[in-house]
Amino acid sequence: MNLNELCLALVKCDTEEDVIAILKENGYWDDPDSWKYFDKDENNFSIIGNQQSKPETALVEKLINSVDAVLMGACQQRGVRPDANEAPQSIKEALILYYAIDEGKLTNITASERSKLAENICLIATGQKSNPTFTIADKGEGQSPAKLPTTILSLRKSNKLRVPFVQGKFNMGGTGVFRFCGERNVQLVLSKRNPAVAQKDHDPTASFWGFTVIRREDPAQGVRSSNYKYLAPSDTIPFFAADSLDILPSEYPNPYGSPMTYGTFIKLYEYNIGPGLRTNILFDLYNKLSTLMPQLALPVRLYERRKGYSGHSYEGVLAGLSVRIDEDKSDNIEEGFPTSGLLPVNGQKMRYSIYVFKKGKHEKYTKDEGIIFAINGQTHGTLSKSFFNRKAVGLGYLAESILVVLDCSEINGRDREDLFMNSRDRLSNCPLRLDIERELEDALKHHQGLRLLKEKRRREEVESKLKDSKPLADILESVLRTSPTLARLFIRGQNIANPFASESAAPAPTFAGKEFPTVFSLVKKYPQNRPKTAHLGSKFRVDFRTDVTNDYFDRGKDPGTFKLLVNGVESDDYSINLWNGVAHLNITVNNTAVGEVLSIRSQVIDVSRSMPIVEEFYAAVVEPLTKGKGGGGSRKPPSSDEEGRDAVKPNGFAIPNIIELTEDGRSGHYWKEQDFNGHSALRVKGSEEDGYDFFVNTDNVHLLTEIKARRDEEVKAIEARYKFGLVLVGLALLQDSDKRNDSEGDGEDIPTQISRVCSAISPVILPMIESLGAIEMDAILAMPVEES
Repeated sequence: MNLNELCLALVKCDTEEDVIAILKENGYWDDPDSWKYFDKDENNFSIIGNQQSKPETALVEKLINSVDAVLMGACQQRGVRPDANEAPQSIKEALILYYAIDEGKLTNITASERSKLAENICLIATGQKSNPTFTIADKGEGQSPAKLPTTILSLRKSNKLRVPFVQGKFNMGGTGVFRFCGERNVQLVLSKRNPAVAQKDHDPTASFWGFTVIRREDPAQGVRSSNYKYLAPSDTIPFFAADSLDILPSEYPNPYGSPMTYGTFIKLYEYNIGPGLRTNILFDLYNKLSTLMPQLALPVRLYERRKGYSGHSYEGVLAGLSVRIDEDKSDNIEEGFPTSGLLPVNGQKMRYSIYVFKKGKHEKYTKDEGIIFAINGQTHGTLSKSFFNRKAVGLGYLAESILVVLDCSEINGRDREDLFMNSRDRLSNCPLRLDIERELEDALKHHQGLRLLKEKRRREEVESKLKDSKPLADILESVLRTSPTLARLFIRGQNIANPFASESAAPAPTFAGKEFPTVFSLVKKYPQNRPKTAHLGSKFRVDFRTDVTNDYFDRGKDPGTFKLLVNGVESDDYSINLWNGVAHLNITVNNTAVGEVLSIRSQVIDVSRSMPIVEEFYAAVVEPLTKGKGGGGSRKPPSSDEEGRDAVKPNGFAIPNIIELTEDGRSGHYWKEQDFNGHSALRVKGSEEDGYDFFVNTDNVHLLTEIKARRDEEVKAIEARYKFGLVLVGLALLQDSDKRNDSEGDGEDIPTQISRVCSAISPVILPMIESLGAIEMDAILAMPVEES
């Protein structure tokens, strides 16, 4: 074969075996002189092997590289060097300048416009169902054969380090896919320089297509690790001339037939994408990639070209999670959401958006992701939904439904390096992460919209069951009171007669926010002679009354801007969030002195007005808050003017609500309400301040086995032992967690731990209670004592 024929033959391969056979036939595979070390480094595995740990996150890096290539190509086509001062200084600026995307967000252009834009980047699935072969192709700047060794085939080069409007700057994230490509990690790279850019390159190979194959070689004798090499016979990247190549997908089911005239084409043979992502590319993988790129800069066209799949479509546009949610928001998102806010942490400014899905709708968008940390629209790490079950958050009834996207794009370089691993797929356990988590805990716990929705969900799930659960709770209370030890442990708190804020309260009126505010005024004035009290080193809160929508400060189109000036100097030590006509502003008091009276000025501005809405107030700085020792001190006052928030926490647990569930619903409540199965035992929901609800599975297979052979008069006693035994175990685990701090790390949350432990002990709890209760003290005392 000539080089053109060889390249096209490799393009149309879908297995490693076929690639190897073609290269052997042409004398390359077994010729060691035809292969060069990737990055000219024999020890390249030490870097390449330390990239992304999951195949989908590695695949994202390749797509992000294509986005970068398209943006850099657009810049160079206009005669501007990407690292020049006149180049865009952010991805947002580049999208506005080159593609007229308002605010740089894909939600601001139509579906047809996104579809047209997606012709620049594509992801194609061919080959097997189990381990598909993926191709990523883009119409970006492209690389010449001479430049491939120092760009796509390099590590640690500073190709994009000084380009401000791209995502990938470390020049190694694209190698993360290697380990997931078949057994020999084979990959094809094909590229041609954009002709409009090549004219200024002074590169004699700029008009040619260059291609190579990357492979992994096992450790040779005396070598401690594998290494990666690429095909370069005579130390030269193979190249050939062609105006275009018909290598892009045409009409289904054809994977080839449409022309590619320039750009980059990368094929990942037999990619081990994992069992959960092997379906039609427009199903599970589409959903996963959307989550990993919540605010994707440029859309990607997806093509399913494997045989044997069914679906209403075999092509689609990937535009990120924010676009997916925006397109069908009314059917899937709770009223009033998304809402957003500012989260300042240690001088770093981050914005968060809170999405709350309607019951049963979250599975279309997320799995276990609860909080997404994103930079320039790409996920760099996540916290699981267990975060919302933490005591410091107390949103267990919403845990499955919440998704928070935290935009970390404005974090400075040093803190960004500390917070995220170089692989850009997970968080480090640095102090900044812990500080961010604490601020998020506080923001979510006190978010008025989340608190109201939590109460609504709990009312829907529990209120109708409380009448049935009261006799059980009364019996449990009498059982506990018969044992001084149990009473001392569990029932020092007062029982909760009504766990809901107001049983007979009228429903809140529907809030219909305006696009732009006509009012943004303080609910309570704080003039200089009656300033707001502000404890040094703590937060204080003031509220504004407004009539604007909840997403005003962070929406895609025409967002508003909030500024805060303290003593005439702009400050970032604040957070603000909107909920149904009220803006909650939290200000942190630092870098000042006790006794000082701060002059504070707020400004709200947007495209609808020439002058900002201004409010002024004063805050008097007083001594820092002090904590009592040994648990005997007073509780920290709330950072708001709400009444009833300073109640003392009861020392111990109130009697919980106990609700029985059965498979067929004969108890009045079905398994499906709590995702139970035959081995489920107990599930706990709620929080310390609202009280706990205990859901007990009275159709547990082990309980049914125990009562099957018993007399009817014994059954009720056995069921009671089972129920109350599990509840006591659950209370003990809650009591234990109350002594520890569960607000750090990604460990198992207490509700999950209780469910797991109770399921594990359900086979033995009844035999244990019955057997140990049958042991007579006299028999124990009569047992012979062995001499040592």
